[in-house]
Amino acid sequence: MPSVSPRSESRNAVAPIRVPGWSGFEWLWHGFSTRAGGVSEVYLPPVGGQVRELGQGTGGELNLGFTPDDNRDNARENRLRFVEAVAGSRETPLTLLRQIHSNRSVSVDGSGEWVAPEADGIMTNRPGVLVGVQTADCIPVLVADPLKRAVGAFHAGWRGTVERIVELGVARMTAEFGSDPAALVAAIGPGIGPCCYTVGEEVRTRFQGNFRYADGLFSDGNAVGSDSGLRLDLIGANRRQLLDAGMKPGAISVVGGCTSCQPDLFYSHRASGGRAGRMMAVAGIRPSTALRSGA
Repeated sequence: MPSVSPRSESRNAVAPIRVPGWSGFEWLWHGFSTRAGGVSEVYLPPVGGQVRELGQGTGGELNLGFTPDDNRDNARENRLRFVEAVAGSRETPLTLLRQIHSNRSVSVDGSGEWVAPEADGIMTNRPGVLVGVQTADCIPVLVADPLKRAVGAFHAGWRGTVERIVELGVARMTAEFGSDPAALVAAIGPGIGPCCYTVGEEVRTRFQGNFRYADGLFSDGNAVGSDSGLRLDLIGANRRQLLDAGMKPGAISVVGGCTSCQPDLFYSHRASGGRAGRMMAVAGIRPSTALRSGA
């Protein structure tokens, strides 16, 4: 997969990855985080063969998850920095989920106090809030509706993908906001690529039971350091779901590289042996760009 380098646009040194083709959407907030630019040090790579302790690093990292290894105050500060980098203000509300590797999506309408539900897709047409999902190898997908001014964020591991989390998510945006899939744009962010993602035969069997094109998502070959040579293209699988949902091929962007191949830039649960921070993919609607007639 192609590598990627983020471009810094924030005073706090956090540099979200943007979708180049979305620069003309003045109403849209969006960004994919990397591991760079925060205050966490627990996941910093060893120096001279020795694991770093807090206070010994020359710079911190942007772990955005409340993980067992990191201090929650660090994660909170990192989230504020990321929100500021995307939306311009640390005060912008960030709305998240309790992710369970499902095909369930929910919408944010602003009524009542938000209690994070168990789901893996989140969407809104409410200006002034960011909706997002967390990843550390799974595929993050952002979807935006330039006509209805609505956004969605989806977390697609293999379990969510085989149950059509993204395809069903687009269908829910159609039902909730009146979105026309042919008018939507989508971005598939950093995730583990087929170069590194080895799976068992039972995974292929699950996909074959749900998709007529499943065999094209898998390739055989001996993966270095793995007992299995069967590799799954999760990025391709989610792109296919976006197409099957009715989106146009040219409206789908793939940004970011393989999380396992670029450990200096991304967190990877698999490459780290399960000890990794979390990244985020977020989207939102600027409050100063309310939908105008004919816009």
